[in-house]
Amino acid sequence: MAQSWYVKVQRFWRKYLWGRRIKPQELRHFQASLLDESRLDLNFIVLSVGSCAIATFGLLSNSAAVIIGAMIIAPLMLPIRGIAFAALEGDLDLFRRGMVAVAVGTAIGVSLAAILGFMVNLPEYNSEVLARSRPTLLDLGVAVAAGGISGFAKVQPKVSNALAGTAIAVALMPPVCVIGLGIAQGNWQLSWGASLLYLTNLLGITLSCMVAFLIAGYIPLARARRGLGLAMALTGVLLLPLGITLARLVQQVNLEYSLQRALLDRTITFQRTQLLSLDANWLSSPPEVRLVVIASEPLTPNQVKLLEDFVEREMDQPFRLIFEINQVQEVRRRPIQQFGQIAQRAFPLPANHNRPQPTRPAR
Repeated sequence: MAQSWYVKVQRFWRKYLWGRRIKPQELRHFQASLLDESRLDLNFIVLSVGSCAIATFGLLSNSAAVIIGAMIIAPLMLPIRGIAFAALEGDLDLFRRGMVAVAVGTAIGVSLAAILGFMVNLPEYNSEVLARSRPTLLDLGVAVAAGGISGFAKVQPKVSNALAGTAIAVALMPPVCVIGLGIAQGNWQLSWGASLLYLTNLLGITLSCMVAFLIAGYIPLARARRGLGLAMALTGVLLLPLGITLARLVQQVNLEYSLQRALLDRTITFQRTQLLSLDANWLSSPPEVRLVVIASEPLTPNQVKLLEDFVEREMDQPFRLIFEINQVQEVRRRPIQQFGQIAQRAFPLPANHNRPQPTRPAR
């Protein structure tokens, strides 16, 4: 029984991983297709400029729908697949073309986003921008899954329609634009976080495309081991910063929850107000916490200072609290006699209204 399982595993290894299972004509057609996708031409440049402009405007306006439109264009996804195949096959020409296309597309995105960021000159960026500055291991998982589907869509043209969905999931151009926006504002922490996300997506897509091409039989494992090992090593380098960011994210979520409970349960101010939302900006120093509340009376700067002192004592770190107050105004209907007075002022009676009227003689 154990020997039969060993034979089955050995057959699977030889059939699906060790040998090349496609015809030479199909391989040449596949390589030609990847060469065409990796070509740096006018179409690629126009798509890169358009995708970057749409993504940057969407990031600046905090519009998720506009950013998704930029993701669908996805000009950087195609040469990355060429890089993955070239690294496995050892095709230097295809590898050079893919790298040049990705480098030029990235440079276009960073430069154009930086120029637009300088022109708009926002004092601070919104949630869509900040969300792309804190990559975690979860983002690497998304990149690997989306890249695998992209590679599978290349070897199986019948499912090529899935490419748009994978481009939306992995989002290559928005982090490139956030790098440029960080440069425009001089926020190097923002640019570093977006750069880490971009590298995570790039390496995750490349690695999973390699695995897809390997399993599909386009490249034998004996030939692909060097390129696959290098991609795995580079991806492994990212595990440490991504793991640290994930741990920090979990800590920040716990701090936000503890902060919210402390304010709601242990302060007199929040006994008279209703908290609608709490959002923390951890890139600022100290972290800024924006609270949207409903209150019947406005908060004074002294109250905000006392709340900040209380939070610092409770959380062992300073926070800057920013309140957005939706003030409640109590409105009642007027009493009936007041309506009569209002009507009398609006429609005064004639001056002779109170004079006695002459009586008519009885007939």
